[in-house]
Formats: sequence, C-alpha cells, structure tokens
Amino acid sequence: MSGHLDGLVAVVTGGASGIGAAIVERLREDGARVAIFDREIPAGLADAYVVDVTDDATVRAGVDAVAADMGGIDIVVNNAGIGAQGTIEANPDDEWHRVFDVNVVGMVRVARAALPWLRKSRAAAIVNTCSIAATVGLPERALYGATKGAVLSLTLQMAADHLREGIRVNAVNPGTADTPWVGRLLDAASDPAAERAALNARQPHGRLVAADEVADAVAYLVSPRAGSTTGITLAVDGGMDSLRLRPQ
Repeated sequence: MSGHLDGLVAVVTGGASGIGAAIVERLREDGARVAIFDREIPAGLADAYVVDVTDDATVRAGVDAVAADMGGIDIVVNNAGIGAQGTIEANPDDEWHRVFDVNVVGMVRVARAALPWLRKSRAAAIVNTCSIAATVGLPERALYGATKGAVLSLTLQMAADHLREGIRVNAVNPGTADTPWVGRLLDAASDPAAERAALNARQPHGRLVAADEVADAVAYLVSPRAGSTTGITLAVDGGMDSLRLRPQ
C-alpha cells in the first residue's frame, strides 16, 4: 500500500461493480478503510451495506452504521448513477424524475447525511462522479446529460459552501468508459463491433476509458496530498472535451 489514505474511512456509492468497484479497490490499496454502498451486494463482498440512494432512511442508516463500525467518515465518493438514452422526446416525466432522483438528489442525500462526520475529519473530501455528457453535447443523451450537468454545478456549490468547514469537494469527469452499462448498450446494438469502434474513435486517444483510470483520478482528488484542489472537475476522457485532432 502507498499509505496516502492510512487511517481514513471512505464511503463509495455504487461500489459493487464497474467504476465504483475500481474506486473501492484503489482506495483500499492506498490504505483507506472503504465502505461500499449499493442496492445489491454480491456474496462475500467485505464492508458492504445495502443502501438505496433514492431512500433517505436507508442512506442515513448506512452512514450511521459506517460511522459506528469504522469510527467516523472522512471521504465520500458519490459514484452511484444510472444511464438514460434518447432525445427530450424519448422519456416521460416519471423517467426524468427517476434519473434525477438517483444521479443528482442521491448525491445530495449521501453527502448531507455524512456532513456531520466530515466536519470532524482532518482530511475531509467529497468526489462526485460526473460525465463527459456534462460538458459536451452528445446524441441521444438529453436526460443523462442534464443530470450530469446538474452534478457539475452541484459540485461547485458544495465546494463553496463547505470549504471553510475543511471539506474539499471535486468531481471526476469520465469520457465514455468501459463499464457494464456501456457493455449492455453495445450488446443491444445491431452491430456491436461497429458501435464499439465508433465509440473508440470518438475519443481522441482512440479507445474507451478504463475504470482503473477513473479510480486513479478519484484517488488523487480524495488524498490529503490534493489539499489545495477543490471545486474542480477533473476530466479523464482521452482529450474528448478539449482536443480537436485532425482526422488521420
């Protein structure tokens, strides 16, 4: 272990799979004790708590349990989220409310419940998982992109509100990542190989972002070594947001 996070306790929502699982593994490698929040917990997963981020009672119960079991909370990684496809016509009102409830209000519930513990920490940090869809217009991502745009703005407001309480708040902004959700979209495509090739080509470095790369960025943002880093959105997108390469 590198030991950057020795003695610190972290909560990672959506930590049972995908990017969340990679974040859990990386923070543990750096010395943190990590509690996993997820709706479904695979058998044998250590330090895992059944928490639904759309249910404030289960969120508060999970936070209280972690604080009791581990002696406090220093780090919150708000990673739980769901996808959505289509233009503004594709999803009815109840789906808009459902995705915002998970992707935006879910982060609020978890951070809000953890604030009393974070205020007591010597190295408090919150990282919200945003998305390239917050900063770049993508086809068929109106609902999803709107929620991630809200996450980007929420991160800035939280950073301003809690800086003088000793709590740093940042976001990580992945490009199209090789996650189970993207895998399911590819499997459902009429030509999965062609669709994957198109997604790879859309990112300037020519491939999907790996979950481990996102986890490495989160590990930096939550580390006390990033003590002067707050209110930022760290892009892990192969240059998709900022680079405009000429076609080969």
